[in-house]
Amino acid sequence: MAKSFKTLDEQIEILQSKGLIISDLKEAKDILLRENYFFLSGYRMLFMESFANKLFLPGTTFEELYSMFQFDRHIRNIIFKNLLIIENNIKSITAYNLSKHYGIREDDYLNPRNFTGDKKRKKQVDDLLRKMKRQIRVNGGQHQATIHYIERYGYIPLWIAVKVLSFGIVSELYQILKPDDQEAIAEDFGVDSERLIVYLPILANFRNLCAHEDILYDHKAQRDIGNTKYHQLLLIPRTNDEYIYGKNDLFAIVIILKQLLRKDDFFLLMSELEYEIQILADRLKTISIEKVLDRMGFPINYGEMVKL
Repeated sequence: MAKSFKTLDEQIEILQSKGLIISDLKEAKDILLRENYFFLSGYRMLFMESFANKLFLPGTTFEELYSMFQFDRHIRNIIFKNLLIIENNIKSITAYNLSKHYGIREDDYLNPRNFTGDKKRKKQVDDLLRKMKRQIRVNGGQHQATIHYIERYGYIPLWIAVKVLSFGIVSELYQILKPDDQEAIAEDFGVDSERLIVYLPILANFRNLCAHEDILYDHKAQRDIGNTKYHQLLLIPRTNDEYIYGKNDLFAIVIILKQLLRKDDFFLLMSELEYEIQILADRLKTISIEKVLDRMGFPINYGEMVKL
């Protein structure tokens, strides 16, 4: 059945027909106009009696729904800026290691011989190098640093080229490096290469989600992270011998950031998250903050991460 355009008044009527209490119609219509009915209603499932009847829990207010929308926006911005730190770190460390070993010109650091010798992955290597060259060619003319190197030296060294490469591309690049290069980069982060191989695509996925302002708080990655000491130290419950939190959810991102960020950056991240969670807790009346934390994959004692 095709969807039809709904005026702001009609959008209000739909929400009210589902039991949502709207005390300030003018304010609600202004918010719906600025924020988009579809995006705002993306948070409605937290406040609904059941998926079947799609009615709001008795007493649910528009203010609560909008508070959840704002909360997700705020934590998305917090997570995003920290993912940008990791993105910059991985680009810088990768560029340093590859430039040191293979040279500073594109023909040097993009030589297929520099990457995995697994014949089964030859197509993967060739495809990725082709994508890298295309991104450098297309995006290189849009940045001052790359333009400078092209005009003055005739080539772009990797420590400059990474500026125009996406996090996703750099994540894929790490997957095809020789094991020794993977280990050298992982060592700078204080983790082993097997973990970084898993972590980077997950971080790239969440980074793109944040950049496009999609719903973050209950997003799930396509792949689980491995068990860590943090799962054990926080006494996260298990079901069928699998931890129920911190595997493919937002708390899994917090666990990854705990391992990859510098201590001061992680402390600030947790302080900002705790602040936003407390603000939301004070604004919720119909549901508990524990329900939100559960959907985020956060254990109740998540704040102890800063001490571990």
